Amino acid sequence: MRSIWEKLIQNLSWFFADDIYISSIRRFEKFVSKVLSAAILIVISVALIDLILILAKDLLQEPFGFFNRALIDIFGLFLNILIALELLENITVYLQENTVRLELVIATSLIAIARKIIIFDFNKFSNSDLIALGIAILALSISYWLIKRLNSQLRSS
Repeated sequence: MRSIWEKLIQNLSWFFADDIYISSIRRFEKFVSKVLSAAILIVISVALIDLILILAKDLLQEPFGFFNRALIDIFGLFLNILIALELLENITVYLQENTVRLELVIATSLIAIARKIIIFDFNKFSNSDLIALGIAILALSISYWLIKRLNSQLRSS
């Protein structure tokens, strides 16, 4: 009985050794990233098919050539797909470089907030909500500019 516990402790201490443990975490991160990228591909495909069907249905109904939905709703669908593509790009970069590129994350956030502003419903939300979105865009824009500037300085050094 004692030898089983000793072997277990020996195996656990081997697994929790720094190099092995860190490489196990990295493999798990890669696995999760690949699952996420496969899932986002499915989401993008379904959203694209949904958009095409909505456009076809709206264009073919009476009166022909006019959208039965508000154009803002249609733009929201386009931006959803664009945001999903940006998320896929973030995951792809992480898989390739094993780092999160802050520049891409901020750009994705800017697109998401821009979508919110484009489809903003003044009947549902107050002016302070719109101001908050504006402040968020300003903060993200400044962050994006600072990161771009810092990256260009680092490249030129």
